[in-house]
Amino acid sequence: MNPNLRKKLLGFILAFFLCFVGTAEPVLSLAALPDEIRLFTGQQGRLNLAMPVQALASVDRPDVLQLNGSTQSALNVSLSRPLKLDPQQSGKAEVTLKLFGTIPLKTVHVNIMPELKVYPGGQTIGVKVKSAGILVVGHHLVHSSGIKSSPGEIAGLKLGDLLTQMDGVLLNDVTKVAQIVEKAGTAKRPLDITFKRNGKEMKTKLTPAYDAEDHSWRLGLFIRDSAAGVGTLTFYAPQQKVYGALGHVITDMNTQTPIEVGSGQILQSNVTSISRSEEGEPGEKRAHFLKDGRILGNVERNTHFGIFGKMDEKPSHSLYREPIPVALAGEVKAGPAEILTVVEGQEVERFKVEIIHVSRQDAPATKGMVLRITDPRLIKKTGGIVQGMSGSPIVQNGKLIGAVTHVFVNDPKSGYGCFIEWMLQDSGVLPSTHNNAQNLKAG
Repeated sequence: MNPNLRKKLLGFILAFFLCFVGTAEPVLSLAALPDEIRLFTGQQGRLNLAMPVQALASVDRPDVLQLNGSTQSALNVSLSRPLKLDPQQSGKAEVTLKLFGTIPLKTVHVNIMPELKVYPGGQTIGVKVKSAGILVVGHHLVHSSGIKSSPGEIAGLKLGDLLTQMDGVLLNDVTKVAQIVEKAGTAKRPLDITFKRNGKEMKTKLTPAYDAEDHSWRLGLFIRDSAAGVGTLTFYAPQQKVYGALGHVITDMNTQTPIEVGSGQILQSNVTSISRSEEGEPGEKRAHFLKDGRILGNVERNTHFGIFGKMDEKPSHSLYREPIPVALAGEVKAGPAEILTVVEGQEVERFKVEIIHVSRQDAPATKGMVLRITDPRLIKKTGGIVQGMSGSPIVQNGKLIGAVTHVFVNDPKSGYGCFIEWMLQDSGVLPSTHNNAQNLKAG
């Protein structure tokens, strides 16, 4: 038979077969198969297709990855059973599947990384950050020449805009603003404003107004350059001397816009009391920064998955003498787990939880899992998840798998968690492989 005719015939047979056998399951399982898989050395992976056919499975680097425990580079397999991926060493490999040994079905890139171990946190921390500019958090009316107006609003500035320069002066401290505004107002000239909106740099001119009531020049804006709060440390990576905390982005309390960090610190903090969560009313940890508490680390990044920075040494009050392995998103399973958090003073404790749903995420996304507090002691003390608990590490089967991020307002015993893989990726500890309506409140 002519080779081209043979390929076309096989293609028609394949198309007919896929339409005939389970219009949904085999096709969906193939579509759901990722283009890339990341595994740690010592961690077995699987490819599940659930297709009742024979295929040729081959790997270009059998020294890096073995298929079904075989040292051969190619073998015939039944796709009705999972294909086992056994890492042998760090490196990259390509797994190719061909239906009937001829028709290309799928190529999966497998990245094998050295085993990663970190210290789970659980410590309550104080967080102080200064934004990379001056944040507009409101407008106010200036009484000038019998007219009430907001020069900032007239200039087109909106809540959430980040002012970065005034008349060419970099704005890294709110105390600089008054002098610049007075100088422009006295000279009766507009200010050249450079600002960011949704990450895009923009410019405008703003003419200050003289406030007759307090005898000063005003912008007609409420502005802020810093924020402070309490959260929970998630992990410390000793080799890189990097930490991650919170599990969610820090936003400005008035505008709800993410804070672009210019500088910041995390400090030792002490839990003094807890306001219990009730249905419809999330509780909170009440804590204060210790007067003699040392600075634990700096804040370099504020992302959807938390805050990250450098930390010189393992934090005190850790429950672990040695670091533990981390689990990638694909390893996390529904079932029992535990969270580490502080409910009094500085003592980190373990509390039982149940992971009741795990989302399939091949790329960074929030809300990776739903968990429910099952520990009677924690429920009695806090009513469930409270604000300030966000960032509490989640440990399952001896591995760090994620962090608590949000509480369900109407069911405070339940909430969301994010996968530790995405936090480690944003921290720079793991290499990045991607470009980066429910009633919720941050935990």
